[in-house]
Amino acid sequence: MRRTDNDAVLSRAFRVLGAFSPQRAELTLDELAEASGLPRSTTHRLARQLAAVRALEPSRRGWRLGLRLFELGQLVPHQERLRDLALAHMEDLYELTHETVQLAVLDGHEVLYVEILSGHRKAPTPSRRGGRMPLHCTALGKILLAFSADRGAALLEAIGPLIPRTANTITDVARLTEQLAEARSSGLAFDFGESSPALQCAAAPVLARDGTARAALSVSMGVEGPLGARDIASAVQVSALALTRELRTMPIVI
Repeated sequence: MRRTDNDAVLSRAFRVLGAFSPQRAELTLDELAEASGLPRSTTHRLARQLAAVRALEPSRRGWRLGLRLFELGQLVPHQERLRDLALAHMEDLYELTHETVQLAVLDGHEVLYVEILSGHRKAPTPSRRGGRMPLHCTALGKILLAFSADRGAALLEAIGPLIPRTANTITDVARLTEQLAEARSSGLAFDFGESSPALQCAAAPVLARDGTARAALSVSMGVEGPLGARDIASAVQVSALALTRELRTMPIVI
């Protein structure tokens, strides 16, 4: 089946929107064209059309994402429902540890952060709400892999080479597979300087009725802090179990 002109326009529009990132929040027209891979004239036309519906807005430097995207993002029912239910459990973890508490889900081949409560000591986490991180180098990613429907095998194959983010990142598939088996057995996964050299993290799954992870909770802290990831692991696990039980009482399974 041939793609319609509307399909092509929509695809190009999303290429323009996808050019932005936390590191590139504002782009010139030339940068936008280069990042999207579209001709400059096409990019300019699409940017003006997206600005007309408030998906983009002009900035001093060029273009930035518009508030309409933020408004629409708040209406995504699945993640907002999950976030609302998880917040009480996250706040309990925060009060107990005063470290950074994170809620995330598996999205494609990445971890998608749904909510983050920043700790008093402000551990140098590379994550942000609505941001993404690789699966293989984060505690959240490992636990989501371990409790995925295929136990992570297909995802690992699809990810391809495991790219190192630090000297501690696990890049050997056999070693990572062993860690995933341990995570399935214990219900916990850890990151010791694998996503950021100064960061350690413990994560536990939030399970659906079929035993697969629908989300995961974690606590992150600096490697030099008074608490270690293993010190708070049981608290993370208890909170994830409590959230699992609460979700299972909901009329719609999340």
